Amino acid sequence: MDHFSLVDGQLFAEQVPLARIAEEVGTPVYVYSRATLERHADVFREGLAGVARKHLAFAVKSNPNLAVLKVLAGRGYGADVVSGGELDRALAAGIAAQDIVFSGVGKTEAEMRHALSLDIGQFNIESEEECQMLAAVAASMGLTARASLRINPDVDAGTHAKISTGKADNKFGVGLHVGPGIYQRLSALPGIALRGVAVHIGSQLLSLDPLEAAFGKIGELVAHLRSEGHVITHVDLGGGLGVPYQAATEPPSPADYGALVARVTRDWDATIQFEPGRVIAGNAGVLLTRVIRVKPGIRDPFVVVDAAMNDLARPALYDAWHDFEAVHPDGTRMMANIVGPVCESGDTFAMGRDIDTVSAGDLAIFRTAGAYGATMASSYNSRGIVAEVLVDGDRYAVVANRISPAEIMAAETVPAWL
Repeated sequence: MDHFSLVDGQLFAEQVPLARIAEEVGTPVYVYSRATLERHADVFREGLAGVARKHLAFAVKSNPNLAVLKVLAGRGYGADVVSGGELDRALAAGIAAQDIVFSGVGKTEAEMRHALSLDIGQFNIESEEECQMLAAVAASMGLTARASLRINPDVDAGTHAKISTGKADNKFGVGLHVGPGIYQRLSALPGIALRGVAVHIGSQLLSLDPLEAAFGKIGELVAHLRSEGHVITHVDLGGGLGVPYQAATEPPSPADYGALVARVTRDWDATIQFEPGRVIAGNAGVLLTRVIRVKPGIRDPFVVVDAAMNDLARPALYDAWHDFEAVHPDGTRMMANIVGPVCESGDTFAMGRDIDTVSAGDLAIFRTAGAYGATMASSYNSRGIVAEVLVDGDRYAVVANRISPAEIMAAETVPAWL
């Protein structure tokens, strides 16, 4: 459920007409619903009621907007970060350092020092080499880094190849077969307090079967490590639960997911950590756009909108589906290709799609754009950076200003010798 709905023939975000936002802020613009963010955060937590000890850390990469993070901090969420920049954003939004988990395969020495100086809750270690660096940095600072070793269980998540992270040939974590040996060596390093293991097999998972397979392997590993004398207090199960980009899609519910986790981890005697992102933010946002023109095509017309692949990259990257709806639908339908103005054939949102009838000047939305939307935006084709808005009941605020092409160009310099 979300809070974007038709009221008297026009789309609203909670109690604010989207047409008003378009008029006052311009398009394209991302619009987030606070009520939806809070509801999804609460439903995910409620789904895990059967897990006695848990820690919820929102995957900041899915939507790093400060206002969004502030909303989720208010619901008791920590943060899963993958860069020093995301770490600083989480702190700025009011998330306590102890509630931050630092993941990612490419942590630099500078990022490690920064995170250690803040005494963050945990580092998720992706390789033996990374942990050796972290141990040396921590020891040089007279500190001890709390850490978990990320395991790659070689499980096919059944999702798009570019968002699959748990197969043997993916770059993340260490192989399950070498995990115990690496854990043994790393646990002896000064400056490191290894306290568990982590796993994350992919994003937009539409079946619980791969998760159960991965969690089963992790449970066996935890038992094996304990048999060798290691104290395991934390197990990070990552995130990845899918959302319905199309009405016909029925991903597992947080309740179904929570029941699986409660059953599989019942005897683990550990704090279970989670990194939800898309499942919290995905349906809490839309990309509001305006039709520039409708151009005749060989079979179907091209609906050219002012949003483009630099604003919403997922269709170009993953052939991803986003529902397209008119803000003032008249009840009629048309077959059309939906494209943006960027000079790339890949700047295509849909081909041969059955959509609300639209014409030049009409407003429309791309749904389920609250995750991996604005965060992946660029200025390609010297276009501006898209604005972001947060709605709260009958009010809204711009929570990320539109950055104009002129402002972007002003950050560049031409050397005097040219």
